[in-house]
Amino acid sequence: MIEQDGTVITRGFDVPVEPLRRTVHYTGEPGCIADARSLTAHFLQQLRTEWCAEVGPRSGEALLLVVSELVTNADRHSDGPYILELEGTDTTVSVSVYDSSTALPLRYPTDPERVGRHGLEIVHALAAEVSAERVPVGKRVRAVVRLERD
Repeated sequence: MIEQDGTVITRGFDVPVEPLRRTVHYTGEPGCIADARSLTAHFLQQLRTEWCAEVGPRSGEALLLVVSELVTNADRHSDGPYILELEGTDTTVSVSVYDSSTALPLRYPTDPERVGRHGLEIVHALAAEVSAERVPVGKRVRAVVRLERD
């Protein structure tokens, strides 16, 4: 869209300049993980609509799984509420989870015999970037998932 002498001239479709952002606070009540997945599915639909993102089934499922794993970890390993923050464009979605624990997550070596503790291993397999850092309220774990047509 171009504005010229007060007249708006459209040129095809307009792509937003700012990433789409959503932040939700969870208390750890039952259903929080399912709610986070539902919020993420709605967020993906907004990216398709507002950013013309072409998200294939594999990318969409990868994002839902990353959100599930990070929110589950915050739910299980922190002593209080946690925050899910999604930020996305047509090519990537950044998932950040803040919780009250200052203990940074451990990534265990691959071991098919181990029962449990595979969450961060899964996140690393699906995300383009993964980081964890201490913040004033506890810690933030962040994963960036690329959106592709598959």
